Amino acid sequence: MERLTLSNAAFEGNNNAYLFHDGPETVLIDTGDWMDATRTQLEAALEEHGVTIEDIDRVFLTHWHPDHTGLAGEIQSRSGATVYAHVEDAPLVEGDEQAWNGLHTTQERYFDEWGIPEPKQAVLRERMVDPTTIQAPEVTTMEDGDIFTVNDHDLRVVHTSGHAAGLCMFETTLDGASVVFTGDALLPVYTPNVGGADVRVENPLEKYLRALRRISDAEYTRAWPGHRDPIDDPTGRAEHIIDHHEERAWRVLNVLDESGPLDTWDVSAALFGELEDIHILHGPGEAYAHLEHLERTGDVISEGRTYRIAESASNSLEKDTTQRWELGF
Repeated sequence: MERLTLSNAAFEGNNNAYLFHDGPETVLIDTGDWMDATRTQLEAALEEHGVTIEDIDRVFLTHWHPDHTGLAGEIQSRSGATVYAHVEDAPLVEGDEQAWNGLHTTQERYFDEWGIPEPKQAVLRERMVDPTTIQAPEVTTMEDGDIFTVNDHDLRVVHTSGHAAGLCMFETTLDGASVVFTGDALLPVYTPNVGGADVRVENPLEKYLRALRRISDAEYTRAWPGHRDPIDDPTGRAEHIIDHHEERAWRVLNVLDESGPLDTWDVSAALFGELEDIHILHGPGEAYAHLEHLERTGDVISEGRTYRIAESASNSLEKDTTQRWELGF
């Protein structure tokens, strides 16, 4: 297996694609984005390992985000490769107009419900990817637990919804060690965005926390993420991100306790400050994921588009010395 590092002009942190070519098949996990520079880098990286795009037999996609799927259609058209994506993400990867219209409609609804100011909404609309500019593949769907044999390796699909509805990891054994290709389910530097990155996901924080627990319990030796460098302690990293979300939940409650009822945009501002670019979506999305979860646990009460802290949670917060709020999941 080879890690191919690709630049990313559209998002944060270089992307990774992973190449299997140690047998009769040539297989990629993820493709990078659709930019010309990325295509050039991918072609050069493949050439270093003695293969070309035309040699690729199969492509496995971790999730629908265009920085992971952008070249899948072109690869398929040049090589005839089979492209796999989870059933929940397949319509977006295929460029299905109804699926994309549904996504955009839901985004627009949340823009208003979260209280994002109109000038910031306008920035987001300019920033959003136009799927018609990306060559889309035909997709073969996959689901949790599916196993694919790639040369001498078995890749097992692990569905880890949260960051994206159909986000999947692929676990296998390399050199006798249990490893996992995590896409954006587990990253070495950033905590993957939850709530804004895929507004189709219901109960996004709960789903993501369960995905993290699944990673932690698996005790993989190494994780190969969708961005940046490999993770040598996936269990520790997953537990760290769970802790991070419990700290953030405490901060959300503390903001409401100190400020009184706020809408999602104002909670986001208290957490993250002034937001620009795609973070205009990710900031309130993250705040919403926490507010929605805390509302379902009874710690927050929604009143129209604003949220206030429940009296019981406020009383518990006064006694708290950990600055962490345990999240039931």
